[in-house]
Amino acid sequence: MVLVLTRTYFPKGTNGKLECEGKFICYTIELPWKNNETKVSCIPEGKYFIRKRYSKKYKWHLEIIAVKNRSFILFHPANNARKELNGCIAPVTKISGAGLGLLSRKVLVKFKAIVYKAMEQKQRVLIIIKS
Repeated sequence: MVLVLTRTYFPKGTNGKLECEGKFICYTIELPWKNNETKVSCIPEGKYFIRKRYSKKYKWHLEIIAVKNRSFILFHPANNARKELNGCIAPVTKISGAGLGLLSRKVLVKFKAIVYKAMEQKQRVLIIIKS
C-alpha cells in the first residue's frame, strides 16, 4: 500500500492531504518546517515505512520509521499542531487554519482501519511525503 501526503507549508503549521491510490482519506496537520529540529518541526519530505506499534499512552497506533535524526513519529489525534504535536502527524476531518484541524479522533479511526487492513493482508505500508 502506498500513501501520499501532499503538504502545504505555513509559518505557524503544515497542512496536508492524505491519499491512497488517488483516493482521498483525510487532511493532516503538523508542526511548521524548522529544519527537522526535534519537537518543533515536521519531518523531512521523503519515503518512509509505517508500522503498527503499542504504547500505554496511545494503545495500538501507527509509527513512521527510519526518519533521519528522529524517533517516535506517530499518527495520533490532535487539533492544534503547536500545542499537541512534537513532530508527529495528526489526521483531521477538516482544516481550520495553519496547523489547525477539526475532529481528529474521528478520522484517525478511519485511517487506522484502512492501514491495519493492508497490514493484515501482509502488505508493507509506504508513505510518500511531498509538497
